[in-house]
Amino acid sequence: MNTGGDTLLSATGIDKAFPGVQALSKVDFDLLAGEVHALVGENGAGKSTLTRIVAGVEAPDGGRMLLADRPYEPKSRIDAEGRGVRMVMQELNLVGNLTVAENIFIERLPSRFGFINYTRLHQAAREAMEKVGLADVDPFTPVRLLGVGRQQMVEIAAGLSHRCRILALDEPTASLPRSEVELLFTQIRRLKAEGVGMIYISHRIEEVLSIADRVTILRDGKVVGTHATKGVDPDTVIRMMVGRDVGHECLADRRERGALALRVVGLRCSDRVRNVSFEAYRGEILGVAGLMGSGRTETMRAIFGADPPEAGAVHLHGSSEPARIRRPSDAVRQGIALLTEDRKEQGLFLSLAVRVNVSITRLGRLARFGWIDSSRERQVARQYVDSLGIKCWSVEQTAGQLSGGNQQKVVIAKWLFRDCDILIFDEPTRGIDVGAKFEIYRMLSDLAQKGRAILFVSSDLKELMAVCHRILVMSAGRVAGTFARGQWTEEAIMAAAFSEYVKTPGGSRAYGQ
Repeated sequence: MNTGGDTLLSATGIDKAFPGVQALSKVDFDLLAGEVHALVGENGAGKSTLTRIVAGVEAPDGGRMLLADRPYEPKSRIDAEGRGVRMVMQELNLVGNLTVAENIFIERLPSRFGFINYTRLHQAAREAMEKVGLADVDPFTPVRLLGVGRQQMVEIAAGLSHRCRILALDEPTASLPRSEVELLFTQIRRLKAEGVGMIYISHRIEEVLSIADRVTILRDGKVVGTHATKGVDPDTVIRMMVGRDVGHECLADRRERGALALRVVGLRCSDRVRNVSFEAYRGEILGVAGLMGSGRTETMRAIFGADPPEAGAVHLHGSSEPARIRRPSDAVRQGIALLTEDRKEQGLFLSLAVRVNVSITRLGRLARFGWIDSSRERQVARQYVDSLGIKCWSVEQTAGQLSGGNQQKVVIAKWLFRDCDILIFDEPTRGIDVGAKFEIYRMLSDLAQKGRAILFVSSDLKELMAVCHRILVMSAGRVAGTFARGQWTEEAIMAAAFSEYVKTPGGSRAYGQ
């Protein structure tokens, strides 16, 4: 299907197989100049694989590609970039110890007489960062000190700063709140006007339909269809993706909550967590909302002992005595689990098998006379692979070989196996397809019904409103408000999220707490 304009890229009959998996089967795809062509599908459908082939990261097993009507067989990512094809990957590709500026311009640092010209680097970095909403970040901040959401914006800034003919964006908004998404869309529209063709991968279907010109739906490595976005609606796309209807009903049950499970009092950790206090109960899902940089993740890390707090206390199960949590191992022993937003660096052993990643949190349960019962370990891993719908050819497959969404499910599996009473989920649906999202929502609801206390941090306000019993809103490191189901509105939550950032001329907040 051609919507007009010159064809930049044509891919015909693309095949790609990995051990035990046919990732792509006879896939046809084309991209026009000045077009955003979206790829959607469940995790493992082949979206990222196809894009990585276009970007020279993977080589196809069969088929052919044309770039501007000339044969295109990139030997590597560098080869593809030399021909004007660039990709911003779903998994971050940053060097943590380098600064933001150095990461953005790592391949073309401005120099003079053989030395880096830091004045020019600072100016160029500032310009690139302002385009994606990072104007408040010092360009010479080490990128490891930023949260995942802001690291994602650094990656995007690096991709947008290069001149190219084709730009592929793989889940660029997975960690971004709405304000940063709109900044990205502004840059996408600018590139479209300059004739750049863009391949856009996202699980946010409404977002896809608002920014893309065409959408190609993949399922199990095959093209289900390609449509102009003006001619389809979200429900139609979702049905084509998953092969069934997915309900959007409220998933939070209406029964009474249980006993007090967690009480946080006056928690403080640098300037990102400032005098935070709240309570969470058994049988409830407490959502945690807020803008990027509001302190959501930092608060959860402080509770878990990953970042020791400077002040405040955490009380468990109604105890008047504060819990002694100095490190994550202390939290785990006392029944607290944290699913981090950065699964790649903090959630998984990418080089180890799925079965090891699932069992690692509770090896004692699988041991006999000091030795791990490997058959029992495989059995447990298979149970979670089946119940969570993890797509892998075997529990012996390494976690690093899985798609991003399936990696996320493995992280969830390991904490479910640990069987903790208090579960902190930080962006658990990041990079997960719409069908799998609803599986996770129902899983969280089931865990709450079984008496677990769940803290659910998310940048997606709609999913919080669908799943949670209460929503706590953070703004600039403080609790700006707590809303019960039936009392919240999207406007009220967003006003609270901005409340610590928007001041009146007299110095008071424009939005009340």
